[in-house]
Amino acid sequence: MSARHPHPGAGRPPERPDAGAGRRAHPSDGGAGRTPHPSDGGAGHTPHPSDARAGHTPPRPDAPPAPRVVDAHHHLWDRSAFDLPWLDDPALEPIRRDFLPADLARATAGTPVDATVLVQTVCDTRETLAFLATAGASPLIAGVVGWTDLTAPGVADDLAALRAAPGGDRLVGIRHQVQEEPDPGWLLRPDVGRGLTALGAAGLVYDLVVRPHQLPAARAAAARHPGVRFVLDHAGKPPVATGRLTPWAEELRAFAALPNTTCKLSGLVSEADRDAWTVAGLAPYADTVLDAFGPGRVMFGSDWPVCLPAAGYTEVLDTARALTARLDPGEREAFLAATATRVYGLRPAGPGALPRT
Repeated sequence: MSARHPHPGAGRPPERPDAGAGRRAHPSDGGAGRTPHPSDGGAGHTPHPSDARAGHTPPRPDAPPAPRVVDAHHHLWDRSAFDLPWLDDPALEPIRRDFLPADLARATAGTPVDATVLVQTVCDTRETLAFLATAGASPLIAGVVGWTDLTAPGVADDLAALRAAPGGDRLVGIRHQVQEEPDPGWLLRPDVGRGLTALGAAGLVYDLVVRPHQLPAARAAAARHPGVRFVLDHAGKPPVATGRLTPWAEELRAFAALPNTTCKLSGLVSEADRDAWTVAGLAPYADTVLDAFGPGRVMFGSDWPVCLPAAGYTEVLDTARALTARLDPGEREAFLAATATRVYGLRPAGPGALPRT
């Protein structure tokens, strides 16, 4: 993939779920999509019929304000920044356009989301630099999980350079597309280990995007680096469409047993049947995550706009609320905002957006 110029964009699909039997393919795998929810950047918002799956109802005029929300996982991309041949697939029409900060603002308008974390989509430092500049100018984006080559001998200097760049104070973590690595033990390589050590010394988080068969290596890496905070994206991509819990659940619990690990309850709708998923079908996976990590170590992430072929932004948020309805108010506040704020050390993205931590 060749980059034409740095921009708050991306080059390849952020996450491709497992291509296991009995599941619908992600749009990047040629699966069918559906029209994005109108609130996800389109004009003329009307409730999507499938909102009923998450119990979506308009707020009453006299209803108390909803608890504030930090969206700990979303993406942006601009097709003018990188070549995006994967968007040429006819099945990708729902997301075959740019997704820029203005689209994010429209998607979150009318929701209690007041801060977000923008997550890398390509293994290119230029995207990270562009994301940092975007976050520095944004009233909404409070943190960036970017990319740098952890295996580079000068990774510590590379991290320092990112922090010195415009918007560098928004850098909160690093991520690599581990799910694309053919070696299931990639995280345990000595050069990767040196990079993780440098990451911990810099006080940055490491986001893990892995498939279930890579969870053992993720657990071993987290055990080797107790000073690094590891955040598991998309709950480790459970096989929701198949209805199976094992062996994903056992590996997840083993990972969660380490105190330096947390988890994003995100991306589940993309792992399910995108046209027929239900909250009840997602519940066993969400319950497993909550029981394994405890509510204080789980955070909300929309995975927008990758979620759009399955669900609109408000539908994803309503679904997360439904899946965590059993939590008490303090646990709900941790899930929706406090855990992400603490783990990523988020600072205000705009006036009054977040308390300093």
